[in-house]
Amino acid sequence: MFDFFGRNKLVKDDLKGIAKLMYQDVSEDAWDQENLTKRNLDFSIESIRIIDLYAKRLMGTELLHQHFDNFVVRIGAYVGEVINNNCHMDFCWYEFQAVYDYSPVLHGSDQPKEPYTLLYAKKEDAAILPLWEAAERLKGTSAYPNFLSYVEDMVQNYS
Repeated sequence: MFDFFGRNKLVKDDLKGIAKLMYQDVSEDAWDQENLTKRNLDFSIESIRIIDLYAKRLMGTELLHQHFDNFVVRIGAYVGEVINNNCHMDFCWYEFQAVYDYSPVLHGSDQPKEPYTLLYAKKEDAAILPLWEAAERLKGTSAYPNFLSYVEDMVQNYS
């Protein structure tokens, strides 16, 4: 879809509510009940340590294999909201293809095989792909040793 000036429209895909599911929709597992709480998951950088522990517990399990996409979206949305809350740029969630069509910011980079929703700051023309990072981390193929390193790097780069 084109706007008046011929540029493609950005399509929002707000994941803030999905990020909250990390503590609102928790399994019956005792560790999950104790650690995946609103108090622990307060969208601070420090809270990513809990997400790292959670991801480590999931790695290689049948549960992760069966519900991989759901875990990618939930964990990636939470990680993205932490980055967004700690950066000084105006990021919003948008569909990957909409940003790709709207801006060249993604054109020179390695595109994810899965076109995940991403954080995009229109004014600064900057994009962050936390769902893609979540998928890479959960597959064990991330360039980062953990989510905390990723978040700290993104916050430093985009503040």
